Amino acid sequence: MLWSVLITGFTLGAVGSLHCVGMCGPLSLALPIHHLSKPLKLLALLLYQIGRVITYAIIGLIFGIAGNRIYIAGYQQWFSIGMGVMVLLLALLYFLYKKNVRVPLLNAFYKSVQQLIIKILKSSKRTYHFLLLGMANGLLPCGMVYIALASTFTLASVSESVAFMAMFGAGTLPAMMLVGFAGTMIKPEIRIAFKKLTPIIISVMGVILILRGLNLGIPFISPLMPQVSGEVVNCHP
Repeated sequence: MLWSVLITGFTLGAVGSLHCVGMCGPLSLALPIHHLSKPLKLLALLLYQIGRVITYAIIGLIFGIAGNRIYIAGYQQWFSIGMGVMVLLLALLYFLYKKNVRVPLLNAFYKSVQQLIIKILKSSKRTYHFLLLGMANGLLPCGMVYIALASTFTLASVSESVAFMAMFGAGTLPAMMLVGFAGTMIKPEIRIAFKKLTPIIISVMGVILILRGLNLGIPFISPLMPQVSGEVVNCHP
């Protein structure tokens, strides 16, 4: 089951990285690495991306704890279907308004994260600052991250949620490294084309969440969810 979680998380990240190139590409291009030598530039970009992966794993831990309670309560399947429907609605909103959907209650949090990123950028004189910058970037609003987190609620254990989010981040790493290292070679038209794929990718993930909730026994797409035993244990034989 763990291999299925790892492969699914990495695949989602790799496919979602097309969205990342369109949405987060400008931020990667704005990193203060142009004055660095190629080895140091590569190291700075790698630390930046690893920082994002670390943040995703930590968020996966938090959501995994919440999701584990849903699993124990026996609402895992219905919750997956509900999240899938919600994701499809987000895709529709994205298609209509052509922008990321933010959660209003978190706007103050996002503003504080943006201020933190600006502060780190101003003081980014050491290589390890790029790790901190990547960790802060992982907290910014992102539709693909929301979908990945929704997927963690369908997992049976906290460790699987952490592994899923870490592999999701790892899946986005190759494309984002390419953008950061050779981003000027990628034409804006290409990034815009990738950005247009966002509602399609979100819709596909919404359908997959619904299929997972239906428990059809299809490997990777709709595997059988572990069920909590409903047997009554007789403690006094």
